[in-house]
Amino acid sequence: MEEAIRKADILIEALPYIKEFHKKTIVIKYGGSILGEEKIRAGVLEDIVFLSFMGLRPVLVHGGGPNISERLRLSGKKSEFVEGMRVTDEETLGIVEEELKSLNDIIVKEINELGAKAVGLNGKDDKLIQAQKKNTHIDLGLVGCISGINTELIWAELKKDKIAVILPMGSGKDKKTYNVNADEAAASIAGALGAEKFVLLTNVKGILRNPEDPHSFLSTLNQQEVCGLIEENIIQQGMIPKVKACICALESGVKKTHIIDARIPHGLLLEIFTDKGIGTEILKA
Repeated sequence: MEEAIRKADILIEALPYIKEFHKKTIVIKYGGSILGEEKIRAGVLEDIVFLSFMGLRPVLVHGGGPNISERLRLSGKKSEFVEGMRVTDEETLGIVEEELKSLNDIIVKEINELGAKAVGLNGKDDKLIQAQKKNTHIDLGLVGCISGINTELIWAELKKDKIAVILPMGSGKDKKTYNVNADEAAASIAGALGAEKFVLLTNVKGILRNPEDPHSFLSTLNQQEVCGLIEENIIQQGMIPKVKACICALESGVKKTHIIDARIPHGLLLEIFTDKGIGTEILKA
């Protein structure tokens, strides 16, 4: 009986959030090594399906870096990165797209098997993700920066109560296809949709003031505080593009952004439907 009452209490705690976020859009970015771990992926997709059945409108943007790097290795092609961006020639671009399509198909299939309706969307099709060549001091090849999002395509699917699963490729006015950063793509999509929330799933708890001290976890930060932590080298390496994506989303009109650990069972639900949450939320200053 006590266990049943505890479960009922959890549902009651979630009720105000379910009401608040009904028909609201939430954009989730999921990638990296955690995307390839079947047990973690099953839990994350289960949470996303739950969100859909609770009346939210989830949009999932996924990467696939480790899969791409492994595929390139097997083909005898070396992965080259400049400031975290993959140097992309024509051959690499083809492999990037093939691997992203394969992952997209898997995710859509698994969501459908959980009883929801999902649709896979390629960012390069129908000008969904509009891009132009990224200008840097070193030529990165077919790497693009995002110049626009065709939200009509996404809204058309969300209004059918479908979960949109988007792979991050872009198309340019020059008719070329571009490899675009998944964090940047997700943040741009969240901003264009006016999403209620933008959630980055990672393999770390969130932001720590001291990476060696799990008790230094920071649950809430604003944009100014995040920029200060970057200047102090407290936020560094792979976390920098993630917090910058959160700032980009906030500046584009997203209300709240979150960085959470996908390895925590039902972490997505705990972050959205409970008072305390489990990750780091980044808010406007």
